[in-house]
Amino acid sequence: MRGLLYFLLFLLVVFGVLYALTGWSFSDGERAGTISKFSRRGYLFKTYEGVLNVGGFSGETGSLTPQYFDFSVKDEAVAKQITNAVKTGQRVTLHYEEKILKFPWNGETKYYITGLEVVGPPPSPYGTNPAYPGGQQTAPQKPQPTQPQSQSATADSVI
Repeated sequence: MRGLLYFLLFLLVVFGVLYALTGWSFSDGERAGTISKFSRRGYLFKTYEGVLNVGGFSGETGSLTPQYFDFSVKDEAVAKQITNAVKTGQRVTLHYEEKILKFPWNGETKYYITGLEVVGPPPSPYGTNPAYPGGQQTAPQKPQPTQPQSQSATADSVI
């Protein structure tokens, strides 16, 4: 009987440690950029995985170097918002939690997205912005002159 009690206590401690390592958030924060890839993948456990292009500037070389942030998504509603942001190409801010330990059925990374904010308006289609070369300029529309309505129009129709 005493051995069974020790075994149950051991299992309780093991599950408590695993819960603390996978359920407890080591850190949380935000990253902003453009989502360059988002997919649902996996052989046995299907999870949502994505890549955020954060951008960046290299001080050593003086050039732009892309920086990528790999993330996983557990929530279906957040996955739908991310899919819409990918379709429109909008810049977003992702709210994430970092876990110490990950299980395969939760995702491939230890960064889990908990929310999303759209930062700016969707970009213009190519060739419609006059500020860039090749952009189409549309002629300003002139307002149509309005004609005043007369009271005599109703009197003529009575005759």
